[in-house]
Order: sequence, then structure tokens, then C-alpha cells
Amino acid sequence: MASHRLDRTSEDIKRELSEIFRSLKDPRVDSLLSIVKMDLSNDLSHCKVYVSSMSGLEATKSAVEGLKSASGLIRREIGNRVRMRRTPEFHFIADDSIAHSAHINKMLEDLT
Repeated sequence: MASHRLDRTSEDIKRELSEIFRSLKDPRVDSLLSIVKMDLSNDLSHCKVYVSSMSGLEATKSAVEGLKSASGLIRREIGNRVRMRRTPEFHFIADDSIAHSAHINKMLEDLT
């Protein structure tokens, strides 16, 4: 029963984070930024957010710096939008899986 609640809360946070990312005015945060994976702790106090950008790993690292500087605003917005007793602390991690998969897709297209 608890895993359903955790999964549902995780999906709600993921959806709201995507909207918040689009509304941030920091120039380091790319508009093509997407959430690859999200790990929410069982006690809902910490949340690791793996983000990736189509612009490459350097743009993703820059976006992570922008997200870290805006983490207070992001935490407050999540607290206002998602009903939770305690809002998790967010840890943003750069991930290059989108660029890596695009590279593999290009290599596969070159083979055919």
C-alpha cells in the first residue's frame, strides 16, 4: 500500500517539476530540459532528480547549476502545488542519456 502512495506522489512531483522548469527565468536552465529519472526516498525527505538536455552534457551541467541556485523556489512551489506534510529536499544530477541515445540512434541510421 505504501509503494502506491510513493509512486503516485513521485509522479505528481515529476509532473509539477516539469512545469516549474519551464517557468524558471534563469538563462542557464534550458527549455529542452527533461527529467530522466527521479528517486524519492521512502520518508519523502530527499529527492534525486536526474535531468538531461538535448543540447549536450555541458548544457545539462549548466542547467543543474541553475536548478541548484533555484532549489529554494522549486521546493516552495512543490510545497504549494503538491499536498504533502513535508516537502522533499531536491538534489539535481546531470545525466547525458538523451544525448547518448540520440548518438546511438544516429549510428543505427548510418548502418542502414
